[in-house]
Amino acid sequence: MATEPATTRRGELPPELDDALFRQAIGQFDGALPSAGIDPFVAEVLRYPERALATSIPVRLDDGTLGVYPGYRVQHSSVLGPTKGGIRYDKAVTLGECAALAMWMTWKCALLRLPYGGAKGGVRCNPRNLSRGELERLTRRFTAELLPIIGPQRDIPAPDMATDEQTMAWMMDTYSMQVGHAVPEIVTGKPLSVGGSILRPEATGIGVVMVVEEAVRRLGRPLAGSSCVVQGYGKVGAVAAHELALRDARVIAVSDIAGGIHDERGIDLKALDEWRVENDGIAGFPGSKDVSNTELLELPCDVLVLAATENQVTAANAGRLETKLVAEGANGPTSLEGDEILAERGIPVLPDILTNAGGVAVSYFEWVQDIQRLFWGPDEIRSRLADLMGDALSRVWDSSESEGLPFRRAALVTSIREVAEALEARGIHP
Repeated sequence: MATEPATTRRGELPPELDDALFRQAIGQFDGALPSAGIDPFVAEVLRYPERALATSIPVRLDDGTLGVYPGYRVQHSSVLGPTKGGIRYDKAVTLGECAALAMWMTWKCALLRLPYGGAKGGVRCNPRNLSRGELERLTRRFTAELLPIIGPQRDIPAPDMATDEQTMAWMMDTYSMQVGHAVPEIVTGKPLSVGGSILRPEATGIGVVMVVEEAVRRLGRPLAGSSCVVQGYGKVGAVAAHELALRDARVIAVSDIAGGIHDERGIDLKALDEWRVENDGIAGFPGSKDVSNTELLELPCDVLVLAATENQVTAANAGRLETKLVAEGANGPTSLEGDEILAERGIPVLPDILTNAGGVAVSYFEWVQDIQRLFWGPDEIRSRLADLMGDALSRVWDSSESEGLPFRRAALVTSIREVAEALEARGIHP
């Protein structure tokens, strides 16, 4: 006698995905559906990732003991092409977090009209406590565990939190040794010497400021002379701060993991970079006032760039922000409740799936260059990036104005429609 298969009721999350960040991603998705107007069956398919891998990663540590670390890779959708997304090393990595980030990557790629779906992976560890040798052994074993599901036409990893060019070089080498020849297009964000792309490390921060500059222009204000606060003076935030300064904006506050600094006159970023190297952080920078991350978010400014981690603007502090524009350089820095409060206060938010998409855009350029074995210069890459970011912003802006939607919802609706149209054209097989 046939039995009815166990299913998840509409609106429920599978227990393995019941994570705060995935609930946030689903909440955004569900909020956009009434405006997207897509087939309910297609919407239900897009609520869940296509594939998820969970693995245990044994690593021989320097002291001779064995460490075993949980690792994950989630592929949300391959409707538009191979999946694409970062690898992060962090103490808080979970399957649900990776699922949320993979879903956002799907929308990001669709918004830029890249031939990719979204993926994300990571290892739950404290990378600060691991030596370079331990990180290499961890990376190579993790890559070996991912071999059944990654590939240049399947799933292409990239750097993310606490991973970098070296991590990607180890991944590329591990994969290449398995197939017997160099495959630079298996990952992006690699060193130039093994097929990386010019401007890839800086691409996310550059893209953030490209979006901010155009948005400020459309809002009728000049970026030059604007006061800017950057939370997260790291791989994204530091580049964004320098790009803002190049456009004559006044960067009045920045922060890192330990706290922030504030100088209403504007911070000398070159001197700050030198201070950070010598003092292992930005705290105590001469001529500035030390502030906490909480205080930094609430400083009066024209532009607030969120380039740290998830859930920085929430119901607890959204009512106290004194900025005219929020730009999300990180993934998921504004909670659902925080979003509602900012909307009620009339503070526009440039959403993450648009604003920080410069990284995946130049990752796409790197992948294309690796496949062609033909590489471009910095001017061509900047020009191509500006075209992609500008086109995406224009479509989001037009949708926002024509349908009366806030920017995040307009971006999600635009992306969801792109993926849904492709899914309906392809159908479900078998």
